[in-house]
Amino acid sequence: MSHAAYALTGATIVPITSAPIEQGVIIVEDGRISAVGGPDLAVPAGTEVIDASGKWIVPGLIDAHTHLGVHETGEGWAGDDTNEMTDPNTAHVRALDGINPSEPGFADALTGGVLTACVNPGSGNVIGGECVVVKTAGGRRVDDLVVRSPAGIKSALGENPKRVYGEKGQTPKTRMGTAGVLRSAFIAAEKHRASENPDRDLKLENLVKVLDREIPWRQHCHRADDIATAIRVADEFGYQLVLDHGTEAHLLADVIAEKGIPVLFGPLLTARAKVETAKRFPANAVKMAEAGVKLVIMTDHPVVPIQYLIVQVMECVKAGLDRETALRAVTINPAEVLGVADRLGSLEAGKDADFCVWSGDPLDYYSTVERAYIDGVQVN
Repeated sequence: MSHAAYALTGATIVPITSAPIEQGVIIVEDGRISAVGGPDLAVPAGTEVIDASGKWIVPGLIDAHTHLGVHETGEGWAGDDTNEMTDPNTAHVRALDGINPSEPGFADALTGGVLTACVNPGSGNVIGGECVVVKTAGGRRVDDLVVRSPAGIKSALGENPKRVYGEKGQTPKTRMGTAGVLRSAFIAAEKHRASENPDRDLKLENLVKVLDREIPWRQHCHRADDIATAIRVADEFGYQLVLDHGTEAHLLADVIAEKGIPVLFGPLLTARAKVETAKRFPANAVKMAEAGVKLVIMTDHPVVPIQYLIVQVMECVKAGLDRETALRAVTINPAEVLGVADRLGSLEAGKDADFCVWSGDPLDYYSTVERAYIDGVQVN
């Protein structure tokens, strides 16, 4: 990759962590942002200048909950590596090992301005395995795209695990059984952690990382009762909880906000295909934000194709979510939740030069991504 210095000038720049800049300038050197400022920002001599007048420059969007590359679009069963549904506890498996970076979803992500995604195992198991944060372009191997691995352990409450294992006639077939599997797994991990010379056990080693708060617990849950269970078990074992989906999180928004638990809300552009999603409305995002919940909007790609992340943001804005909160929900907020905010999520000096040049306001449906840059290199 070439890392020549250049500057884009004349655009409306949206740094996210500070006010938008009219006629802004962004300078890139060695794959990182070296400066962001107004029209008076001096561009070093010899730096290539790219006129971006009339355009908008926005950080690469971050989709914090996807199955990108592990559930390949257009491949049917052959490309679906989302769930290792052979045991309720598969804490040892890694989404990283199932990602195909050449599947079309990666190219689709660029068209929608999504330059970073967290890839999760599915929700068929009580404990699904490791999540990984990747960039959506910039290498031939998925290893070249990794930003953080592991970035959390996926777990599921509610309909999915009780259906999968109930149909097999094994535990768990109820919500009680699902919570029992969680508690048993963490008790085993506590014993493993307390042992002076424990045998290698990949499941338990990953769960110890959760207990030690090295990585978060990514809890799939829709209904308010399942959210209450997620909080109850997290309080019992002391780990860092992230609520994924949160369809009814607005009903407990005050409790969630008080405990500082982020909610990864979505997907939003689908039919309410399950009992759990009956109360899903974009306006729920407004209620959570008003209560002080750290809000993230996600697609669950390919449930909603990743390029429509920004459309979901628009729907929340139409429902009353303010613009600043809405854009933070797909930039700096997911970066913080995923533990990558030192590199991504805003346009600031020292961060990775991952940004998109939009034809106009990204919250205007007719705006398009004209150019995308990852590590300072144009990737589309």
